Amino acid sequence: MPKVKVRNNNVDAALRVFKRKCLEHLWDFKQRQEYVKPSEEKRKAKKAGVARAKKRRGDAKQQRNKF
Repeated sequence: MPKVKVRNNNVDAALRVFKRKCLEHLWDFKQRQEYVKPSEEKRKAKKAGVARAKKRRGDAKQQRNKF
């Protein structure tokens, strides 16, 4: 388990750092909670890739229209 030192009684900052360090462990735990068929994983990955591509194209169009 990751450890974080609290400096100058700044608990909020230490908590942010701790959450950032634990993010990978939490993600792995959530992924292992239920079994997902390989075909379902591929379908979700492809859907996420399409969404990322649409988002990038939308951002590029907005940047062109700024000038």
